[in-house]
Amino acid sequence: MKNRKFLFLVLALVGFISAQAQSGEQTALDGAYVRETNMTRKVIPYPSLREADVMWSKRVWVKIDLREKINHPLYYPLDNLGDRKCLFDVIKEGLQSESITAYIDGPAGERADEFRYGVDKGVADSLLSPVVIRMVESLDDDGSPPVATPTPDPVKAQDITAYKLKEDWIFDKQRSERYVRIIGIAPVVRPKAEDGTEKEGDKDLFWLHYPECRYVFNNYDVFNAHNTAQRMTFDQLFQLRMFHGYIIKEDNNYNRLIQEYKLGIDALLESERIKNELFTMEHDLWHY
Repeated sequence: MKNRKFLFLVLALVGFISAQAQSGEQTALDGAYVRETNMTRKVIPYPSLREADVMWSKRVWVKIDLREKINHPLYYPLDNLGDRKCLFDVIKEGLQSESITAYIDGPAGERADEFRYGVDKGVADSLLSPVVIRMVESLDDDGSPPVATPTPDPVKAQDITAYKLKEDWIFDKQRSERYVRIIGIAPVVRPKAEDGTEKEGDKDLFWLHYPECRYVFNNYDVFNAHNTAQRMTFDQLFQLRMFHGYIIKEDNNYNRLIQEYKLGIDALLESERIKNELFTMEHDLWHY
């Protein structure tokens, strides 16, 4: 009788393990230990900032080119791994779970980076999977011409060429500190024509309010090539400025991009000039 009960328990355990394996759930530890540091890490809130304490500020827009090696942790992996995702897949998951909101241009010309027109999940899905017109051959060999068929064309991680950041550089006289607050982030893609072919230039897919994104970004690891035991989250990567970007616009009287009045190497030199001004401003406040 005892042997029958023991055999029944063994068969039940084997069936349970087999069912978990077939369902795709992880039953074996993929590593030497259980990773739990980043999974329980909370978002560090920004220090309180009063308008009266802001002695100086400047707003800039920065472009992060994903072709640069230092920015590859934001671009890879293109296929989701068990413990890592690229930034765009993290953004997609946040939009699908409605943890973050996408913002688009307004009907009266309001820019998406002003965060006035947030969209619901249905519109966000259409932004992530736009419809293009493809010519489909007829299945019958009767000489019928191709038929124009609307086809969803999902945006993939490899389609993202860059990210744009909207930042406020602030000097807080209460703490005698100059720091950067990221206000918004936008994935950039190559624009496509109605037939799905790529066009010249780039296009902002949508804008996200970064303070809202922090709670999503802080739940996903970024690859550390020097020490995999000390991985950081996407939020930490941005807060520690572990990326390289160049300024494409500063707040100005004409509300124009650098490329609208400088071209080629002159645009890069203008970007470096603005960046140097931001760094020397703090240095010039002190006397040695």
